[in-house]
Amino acid sequence: MSKRPDLRYERRLWKLGIDAVAGVDEAGVGPMAGPVVAAAVVFAPETFISGVHDSKQLTHEQREQLFAPIRDRAIAVGVGIAEVTEIDRLNIYWATMSASRRALSALNLAPGHVLVDGRLIPGLELPQTPIVGGDRKSFCIAAASIVAKVTRDRMMVALDALYPGYGFAQHKGYCTSEHMQSLARLGPSPIHRRSFGPVAAAVQRPLL
Repeated sequence: MSKRPDLRYERRLWKLGIDAVAGVDEAGVGPMAGPVVAAAVVFAPETFISGVHDSKQLTHEQREQLFAPIRDRAIAVGVGIAEVTEIDRLNIYWATMSASRRALSALNLAPGHVLVDGRLIPGLELPQTPIVGGDRKSFCIAAASIVAKVTRDRMMVALDALYPGYGFAQHKGYCTSEHMQSLARLGPSPIHRRSFGPVAAAVQRPLL
């Protein structure tokens, strides 16, 4: 497992008197079905939860175990969602940015600074610092990655009950071989992203 996130980025801001530092990350950029979900998390200075890491470095069980402690110890948690229709209309990048802004707007306080994984969030009227690989470096971004991932995974399990046969509860909408086979067999569901190549191809292909 890679080096774990720490508080180095947060401490630089806390030393400047900025207590409310929000970490932002998203889940669901790559799948060909389901929403993209962003989360924003703010902790009191020096709060740290052992085991928090980039959600991709953790098992399903580890993420579930950390989800409640993160929500319990955070002073603010916000979640933003961009549904499939918005992803298809805007493209995945802009839909993800919209979800990130919604996550910050859903916080019950206005953060003094935002630490974001990857790139700047366009149109955000808050000071922000993008950190490449931030979910492996910054504690609050890693916590946000867990909240976003667990929230989205639970949504996909619920959507599996609405659209059975695709295996959404197992692959969460990602392009696994099983998902590709069910897409070819059943055609796209209402939660498939028609702007994504495999889904667009399935729309054109007559069902066998």
